Amino acid sequence: MNFLITFKVAFRALARNKMRSALTMLGIIIGVAAVIAMVSVGQGAQASIQDQIASMGTNMLMVGAGSMNMGGVRSGTGTTNTNTLTVDDIEAIKRECPSVAMATPSVRAGSQIIFGNQNWNTSLQGVNEEWPKIRKWLVQSGEFFNESDIRTANRVVVLGQTIVDNLFPGVDPVGQTIRVRELPFRVIGVMAKRGQDSGGRDQDDIMFAPYTTVQKKLLSITHIQFSYISAISPAATYTAEQQITDLLRQRHKLGPNQENDFFVRNMTDVAETADETNRIMTILLGSIASVSLMVGGIGIMNIMLVSVTERTREIGIRMAIGARSSAVRTQFLIESIVLSVFGGFLGILIGVLLSVLIPKLLGWPTLVSITSIVGSVLFSAAVGIFFGYYPARKAAGLDPIEALRYE
Repeated sequence: MNFLITFKVAFRALARNKMRSALTMLGIIIGVAAVIAMVSVGQGAQASIQDQIASMGTNMLMVGAGSMNMGGVRSGTGTTNTNTLTVDDIEAIKRECPSVAMATPSVRAGSQIIFGNQNWNTSLQGVNEEWPKIRKWLVQSGEFFNESDIRTANRVVVLGQTIVDNLFPGVDPVGQTIRVRELPFRVIGVMAKRGQDSGGRDQDDIMFAPYTTVQKKLLSITHIQFSYISAISPAATYTAEQQITDLLRQRHKLGPNQENDFFVRNMTDVAETADETNRIMTILLGSIASVSLMVGGIGIMNIMLVSVTERTREIGIRMAIGARSSAVRTQFLIESIVLSVFGGFLGILIGVLLSVLIPKLLGWPTLVSITSIVGSVLFSAAVGIFFGYYPARKAAGLDPIEALRYE
């Protein structure tokens, strides 16, 4: 009951100077709003990157033809000996590497495609029937080609959504025939929309065909350019990377001092690096925004010290009629906490509102988490306690006789 009375007295004291109390809370409001908005921007970016990384595929590794080192100098992807990777290599990887679950050869060719009086320049990627599972890419309509299509080098294609939008407006593309380098191809499916990747490239501006078809009928080659491989689990990607490297070096008869004539890229490394970088940026953004909370806390301490000075005579009267030092200290501490917590709640509302407006105004993804909201409330309360304790202690330590004499 005594605590309730002290709480009411604290509220009345703050209400006597509404404008000063509001301006004091402003620092906390801005601080909490900034923390929530900045953290939501960081977490939104992190979630966006994680989605893009997840869209690359399940536990994926990429094997490419050609050495990435030339004369001891790191060079571009597959710049030398680009015919060193074969379908037999990929079959051996699937057969002899226990940590590998799925694998597809891959060859790519740029091409103009024609349908009716429409044409479109795009990329044609040759893969096998396991590609949708490896890349976790669903077929929206129709179907993906099968092992029989690959074995017979059938002229069938599955289109990305961008090609469909530009070549088949208002028309179902499944079952239609398009021309690729003057050869007729039958459309058997359409992939689900993926959007842009982290580099801003349109993932839907592509079509897929059996790799054997692309090899024999478009490129006239027997080797492959890449292979996309799925490990049995995320943890197994590193084991799979080593197994693949050892196997290919053995198959390509490379000596101990010879450079690899292939490269293996572990996409888990890319994912972990991007995730760690974004996590650090989120912490940095939150830390910078937290500085304004500290400034708001200093403002609370300053105003509470002024309040103690202004109410010295009031404090003396209360203590003279029996109020304990602990009651006086509690009253001023509660006033400080009320300022910070109430400002924190208003800051949460503004911060969430900013998090909703930022994607609409700036196009940045945001993600408001309960953790950031709860953390902001607890931190604002801690600021009130920390910065309010010294003024409260000073008020409780006043000599009643001296306080009564104060004018």
